[in-house]
Amino acid sequence: MSRPPSPRPAAASLGGGAIRCRGLVKRYGEVVAVAGLDLDIAPGECFGLLGPNGAGKTTTIEILEGLLEPDAGEVEILGRRWATDRASLRQRLGIHLQESQFDDRLSVRETLDLFRSFYPAGQPVDDVLALLGLEGKASSWVSRLSGGQRQRMAIGCALVGKPDVLFLDEPTTGLDPQARRQVWEIVDAFRGRGGTVLLTTHYMDEAEVLSDRVAIVDSGRIIACGPPRELVSSLGAGHVIGFALDPAAASEPPDFGSRLEALPGARSARREAGEWSLTAASLHVAMPALLRLAADDGWSLSSLRTRTATLEDVFVTLTGRHLRDG
Repeated sequence: MSRPPSPRPAAASLGGGAIRCRGLVKRYGEVVAVAGLDLDIAPGECFGLLGPNGAGKTTTIEILEGLLEPDAGEVEILGRRWATDRASLRQRLGIHLQESQFDDRLSVRETLDLFRSFYPAGQPVDDVLALLGLEGKASSWVSRLSGGQRQRMAIGCALVGKPDVLFLDEPTTGLDPQARRQVWEIVDAFRGRGGTVLLTTHYMDEAEVLSDRVAIVDSGRIIACGPPRELVSSLGAGHVIGFALDPAAASEPPDFGSRLEALPGARSARREAGEWSLTAASLHVAMPALLRLAADDGWSLSSLRTRTATLEDVFVTLTGRHLRDG
């Protein structure tokens, strides 16, 4: 019997942490999908990659999962590297792809049994079914599951190996609000056991609810990173006043935006799709000032609403575009 090859010396570690990468680059011809991206994710953290379609989120997560080779940069997962520790790393990761294909002729239990067989150690399938809330669907064919049930089963396939790190790529796209919250509960339960989560999403509320920190990605680069509320606070305005002018009352003056920004308590104003958004540090000051301006100038509002500022507003402030813009 031939002797196994001697193990290669381990590469120098990038440092502590569950997920780390430095200078990550990936090109597709002339298109740069990831442009020198750095990440540091701590054990037990839920970290969100937030950005529009085409920002480079999926390419980044597939490189970290070992599914793609980067053109440049270094990746370290749980202190190990794909070049030297691929087999052992596979046993410690759970991966939920953006699109998953399953055999529709298998039952839910048979599908989870199949994925469980890929790991030398893992969770009992009954425990995973209970976590997913799918005990009553264990004998049902995959083809007969609703969209939300199928998505929960897909996450169960990533969890059944009892991973230390869970990768979730757009786990709730296309789901109704109730199904989305069921997925959030599954993620919270995994984190409650000390697991680390890397989540990609373009839903602001999802990132804010689940993530300890988020990185906003645009054109393959991280343009902002931190706890969600700190990023929102960086705007210097915690509220947004949305309103539209009644075109029958008065025409909009050419310097309207600058006049809005000069209002007491206001920070910035932007107009899109016929509606104005005015960010305000002090809602109780900015709102009366806006109404006084309307009364003094003789124009009226056809709509008026207020809301709390979100990560969407951070992205728009930084890029001038919305997270859902491709």
